[in-house]
Amino acid sequence: MQTPPNLFKQQLTEAQARIGFWLGLADPYAAELCATAGFDWLLIDGEHGPNDLRSMLAALQAVAPYASHPVLRMPHGDATLIKQVLEIGATTLLVPMVDSADQARELVRATRYPPQGIRGVGSGLARSSRWSAYPRYLHEANDRICLLVQVETVTGLQQLDEIAAVDGVDGVFIGPADLAASMGHLGDAGHPEVQSAIEDAIRRIKAAGKAPGILAVEEPKAHHYIALGARFVAVGVDATLLARSARALAQRFKPGGD
Repeated sequence: MQTPPNLFKQQLTEAQARIGFWLGLADPYAAELCATAGFDWLLIDGEHGPNDLRSMLAALQAVAPYASHPVLRMPHGDATLIKQVLEIGATTLLVPMVDSADQARELVRATRYPPQGIRGVGSGLARSSRWSAYPRYLHEANDRICLLVQVETVTGLQQLDEIAAVDGVDGVFIGPADLAASMGHLGDAGHPEVQSAIEDAIRRIKAAGKAPGILAVEEPKAHHYIALGARFVAVGVDATLLARSARALAQRFKPGGD
C-alpha cells in the first residue's frame, strides 16, 4: 500500500479557495456529523477546544471515511507533541502563535524525518503508517506533511515576509482575534486597522507563493477574503452555531426569558 497523498496540500497550490469548518466541541460524534456536511476541510482545535491526544485521535478516526480533510490545530508548537499528533495520523497541522522565521523553520524540522528534520522514528507502532501497512511510509511521509503556521501578533506581521519564505511552510493563517488584541483592539477584530492589516497580510502571503488562510464567520467577510486570494477559509464554528441556534430557539418559545 502506498502512503496516501495529501490532497489538501496539493489543493492549496490551486487558485480555488477551500472552505472549512471549525470543530471546537471536542466530540467525535459531532465531528463525524460535520464531516457529512461537505466542507473541504475540518479544523480539529487543540488550542482553544478541550482536546487532548486521545480525543484528537478519535476525531481523526471519526472523519476518516469522509471527503473533508482534517486539519489539526496544535495547542503550541512543541516538537514532542508534534511527533505525537503525526503518529496518530494527522497529516496537516496548524500551529498557533508563530512570530519568526526561525520558529517556522524549527516547526518544519519537527515535522520531517532526518536528514531534513528531527522527527523521531517509531511509525511501526503508530496509526501514521497504519502500523507499517504503508511499507514506504518513512520515505514518503516528509512529502505528505502539510504545515500551516498561524501569524496573529504585531510581531508576527512584522516578520511575515520572512515566515512565508520558509521552505516547508505551505500556508500562513491569520488569527483575527489575537491579532486584534495584539494591536490594542481586544474583542474588535472588525476594527478598520485590524481589517487593513489582515488584507495586507493576505496579499503578502499570496505574493510569497504561499496559501493564505483565515477564519471568517461573517459571510461577507469570508467572500471578501476569498476575493483577495485567501485559499483556505473557515466559515463557521460548531460550538458557536449550536449555542446561537439553541438560544434563538429558546427565545422563540420564551420571549424575554433569561
